[in-house]
Amino acid sequence: MNDKSELLSQLKIDRSAAPAKSGTSPAIYLAAGVVVALLGLGGGYYMTSAGDESEDTGASTEVATSARSSETTASSEASTTAQPAPRAIPASDSILNASGYITARRMATVSAEVMGLITDVAVEEGMTVTEGQVLAKLDDTLPSVDLRLAEAQVHVLEARQKSAEANLAEAKRVLKRASELKTNDFSSEASVSRAQAEVDSLTASITGIEADIEVAKLGAQRQRERLADHTIRAPFDGVVTVKNAQPGEIVSPSSAGGGFTRTGICTIVDMTSLEIEVDVNEAYIGRVFQGQKVEAQLDAYPDWKIPASVIAIIPTADRAKATVRVRISIDTEDTRILPDMGVKVAFMKA
Repeated sequence: MNDKSELLSQLKIDRSAAPAKSGTSPAIYLAAGVVVALLGLGGGYYMTSAGDESEDTGASTEVATSARSSETTASSEASTTAQPAPRAIPASDSILNASGYITARRMATVSAEVMGLITDVAVEEGMTVTEGQVLAKLDDTLPSVDLRLAEAQVHVLEARQKSAEANLAEAKRVLKRASELKTNDFSSEASVSRAQAEVDSLTASITGIEADIEVAKLGAQRQRERLADHTIRAPFDGVVTVKNAQPGEIVSPSSAGGGFTRTGICTIVDMTSLEIEVDVNEAYIGRVFQGQKVEAQLDAYPDWKIPASVIAIIPTADRAKATVRVRISIDTEDTRILPDMGVKVAFMKA
């Protein structure tokens, strides 16, 4: 306050002093200095007030930040509390998993034993056949003729046998009469000998004819079998999966393939002989044993668990893959199980 009073007193104009004749009055400089001083004091006061306000603002900001952090912590604690507890994973009874394929133990590509022209194919894919059912026929013109020829030869020999038997019967009567005449001295010993020789010759001839008849019958049977080879039949009950030939084509079991020559008529699979084959790493083959329970899942039906069991462990390893093949039987029959399907298996604990 004293400083302010002094400054104000300095601003008073001394009217007793004479005005300066020239130049700037010192009072002007003094007034300017006082104004600058007052401005400085006002600026300091303003800065002090601004500092106090900033401190208040900082305090309020700190309080707001603290409040937000507490709200965030509370919300995080609430969300943590609201999360459900993790579901416990049930313990598995399997000790080894592997993958493989469905295979058929009885599967055959049916062909003919002889070469011939296909005249009829009586099956289609997906057809169920029974053992002995006709699958196809070949042209049997020549074997039919050969069979009739063989049977005719048998008939000829049988007729010769009957003729020889008749001659033998007559020769025996002649021998009997010659022997009676010889007893009464009405015939010579030579007549009896000739009659006996005739009987022996006809007997031997009949024996030869009987042998020829047997050979002819065997020949006829052979031709009959050859004729039967021109009819292809199913070797067992199953389902036709592949049809390989059509009427008009040539089938030959000894053909190396190529051209228009077929080596088979169709492929039949016995669906009751399906099983699973898997390759197990040889490092884990010790966990597998015969009769072990297995749980199988087809890739086509992953939610379907099929009961199965180990049939056998093939006693050899694959050097290239370092695996051992294991055969697994399927304990259920179902039309959904098809050959060559992919399957995953789990070997169960003992």
